Amino acid sequence: MSTLTIFSSVPAHAAAEEAPAVTSRPIPAVLGADLEVPVKGGRLVGYANLDYAASAPCLEPVSAAVTAALPAYSSVHRGAGYASQLTTARYEQARHTVRAFVGARTDDAVIFTRNTTDATNLLSRCLPADTTTVVFDTEHHASLLPWQKSVRLAPPAFPGEAVRAADEALAGIEGPKLLVVTAASNVTGELWPIAALAHVAHRHGARILVDAAQLVPHRRLNLTALDLDYVAFSGHKLYAPFGAGVLVGRRDWLAAGEPYLKGGGAVRSVGDDTEWHDDPEPRHEAGTPNVLGAIALAAACDALTATGWTALVREEERLIARLRSGLAAIEGVRELSLWGDDHPRVGIVSFTVDGYSAREVAETLSSEYGIGVRDGKFCAHPFVRHLLGEPERRSSAGESEGRSGRDHEHAGGCEDGTASAVRASIGIGSTQEHVDRLVAAVRDLASR
Repeated sequence: MSTLTIFSSVPAHAAAEEAPAVTSRPIPAVLGADLEVPVKGGRLVGYANLDYAASAPCLEPVSAAVTAALPAYSSVHRGAGYASQLTTARYEQARHTVRAFVGARTDDAVIFTRNTTDATNLLSRCLPADTTTVVFDTEHHASLLPWQKSVRLAPPAFPGEAVRAADEALAGIEGPKLLVVTAASNVTGELWPIAALAHVAHRHGARILVDAAQLVPHRRLNLTALDLDYVAFSGHKLYAPFGAGVLVGRRDWLAAGEPYLKGGGAVRSVGDDTEWHDDPEPRHEAGTPNVLGAIALAAACDALTATGWTALVREEERLIARLRSGLAAIEGVRELSLWGDDHPRVGIVSFTVDGYSAREVAETLSSEYGIGVRDGKFCAHPFVRHLLGEPERRSSAGESEGRSGRDHEHAGGCEDGTASAVRASIGIGSTQEHVDRLVAAVRDLASR
């Protein structure tokens, strides 16, 4: 599959005009590739990190960029000293780099946040009064929960059903409306028809926010060609684990919205009355920003762009095909999928093993084989319950019930006590040996 077929609704000429030049630059390395971890018996083995969808390791060029920036680190925007001026230039250059990385329009705002969750919550504070949000139950909690007024749609049986359901929901809503959708599922890795959904949204006078957290580490995104209004993603999933994320999109709602944080930098003047910045970037970046996080995020964008998506996608598709075929050959192992085995996806596979809880599988993979995976519901409770064939659990207030006490703490506060799954995810730094080790370990476990 090419890097462009995932957006089948994009006109071919638009995709061709924006296609990046193919380079021969090697894929950059990640820090920790030589990490050794203990397993039962006291041995040390090379760590097989297959948990990229949670947080990706740091790219070496990202670490180098942060190291280079540290000696001159200083405050931004309000200092006259050389170090402050240099740091300000680096911070604003990071904004331009991110804008180019996602193919944003020249007048789009680029607001640095903590992560995707922070970005979606920021946008939720800026929606016009009485805005209705349309969101699928397949979303990550970051896209599912921040909205004051929302219409939730059931998991669609196929991509065309997603477009139809959004079309019908938006048609029945009066006033401002926003469609929220993922670009790539954090549970199954499956790619969503975001170009077609953007077209439907605009036909009904709505806007669209795309959660690109799981897409941008794996595929190129062009906001302009896809006609998206807003995109959000996190640095820690993009090989830049320094605490920065970003919201990119149209300025008007962001300029009119209440400042996300109130403090220094968000104001023009303070007296009897407060005059806030009408530029959404300073307006929503009050206080001293995470300068190093922004520099790291931009460095990751530069490194992936310089490498070229062809090499990255080719290697990922080779490994994910090997992983999926290996797991499919094991009796008692079931891969979770919404739209079937042949639907395009990024390097994420979630699965169950008969006779074992997800936590038992994950703990065994770690303690006996030195493999890191994720287990649980991946902060997507309604979707995982749907894939596992379990009914939706709701409290009397209509919200999903959660664990309490030690179980809640053990699960990191993001599980609810019902059945869950194991997720293996790959990225830069994943190897064939990691994939083969996981398949062999699951086969061994399933046969016990």
